[in-house]
Amino acid sequence: MAQNIYDNPEFFAGYARLRRSVEGLDGAPEWPALRAMLPPLEGRRVVDLGCGFGWFCRWARQAGAASVLGLDLSRAMLARARAMTEDPGITYRRADLEALDLPVAGFDLAFSALVLHYIEDLPALLARIRDALAPGGHFVASLEHPILTAPGRAGWTTDAAGRRSWPLDGYQREGPRVTDWLAKGVVKQHRMLGTTLNALLGAGFRLTHVEEWAPTEAQVAERPELAPERERPMFLLLSAHLPS
Repeated sequence: MAQNIYDNPEFFAGYARLRRSVEGLDGAPEWPALRAMLPPLEGRRVVDLGCGFGWFCRWARQAGAASVLGLDLSRAMLARARAMTEDPGITYRRADLEALDLPVAGFDLAFSALVLHYIEDLPALLARIRDALAPGGHFVASLEHPILTAPGRAGWTTDAAGRRSWPLDGYQREGPRVTDWLAKGVVKQHRMLGTTLNALLGAGFRLTHVEEWAPTEAQVAERPELAPERERPMFLLLSAHLPS
């Protein structure tokens, strides 16, 4: 089973205070770019892999999705999602994405936000997602960029002149990274960019868009705390589909 750090009370309390947790999709600066990568949702069957508080599930229904299944390993996340949702077209279910079990061709869109960097066996998960999508189905995902996950000790450095830089080491050394983020001992999986893209291609997907996300100048003007994120890519955004 994947690490269930989100049910750690310390981690969950910190996560619940994040802007993206309080404000939902509008609090996630990468959301406009990710939203632009989505296909039309009218009448589509959607699965959200790692649904968290259910923000995307509710948005998808408002965008016209016929049904939405939200999956998460965290009982605390699912409890919050259910408390915030009053829509019979949305179902929440506890699931370990490392052992995903979904109906064959049961969905038209699989969506995953900031989850894939926790998955140890990514090719196996992508194969299960492929099987769960109908022909022509779409997969849209965000994950931490490998430049962000690579360092053994992640964090900005500042030189004598006050210039900040992001140290990059261990990029070629793929595998787990243990970090202290909101709680101690959070395990993430580092993969090179090529490894992730080739895993998608190997699963039979056709890439339609790849974005190494950084905030726009307008976003930085509105939220100055995002300024350092223009110095290195923070997120990797991916859009792919299956042949019809």
